[in-house]
Amino acid sequence: MSETVVFSQLSRKFIDENDATPAEAQQVVYYSLAIGHHLGVIDCLEAALTCPWEDYLAWIATLEEGSEARRKMEGVPKYGEIVIDFNHVQMLARAFDSALAAQNPQQQAWSKLMLSMLHDIHQESAIYLMVRRHRD
Repeated sequence: MSETVVFSQLSRKFIDENDATPAEAQQVVYYSLAIGHHLGVIDCLEAALTCPWEDYLAWIATLEEGSEARRKMEGVPKYGEIVIDFNHVQMLARAFDSALAAQNPQQQAWSKLMLSMLHDIHQESAIYLMVRRHRD
């Protein structure tokens, strides 16, 4: 059985319109979306990074021991998945940037991709990452 860790990034959102919304209710849907309620909104996630399980563990071990960033990334082995959103950007960006010098070339490539994804979240706070452990 092979295991991987998959980082999926929000690529788009759309409204599930299988049932036609009556015209008089459409304004309520728009208002609800505007204030942050997600009535029938579906998030589309795309795999952006896939790491073999053992390599993921070695990669996050390059983050400072006991740091908040390392604890966050250790949520994948502990819980099976984590969400990375706007609230985590600064902390994780500092940690992955600081770890670059101690990483092998593969880990550096993953860290640079991670930094790019964190930059995307910083630019558009609605974007987030879902990081999940997959067992084949």
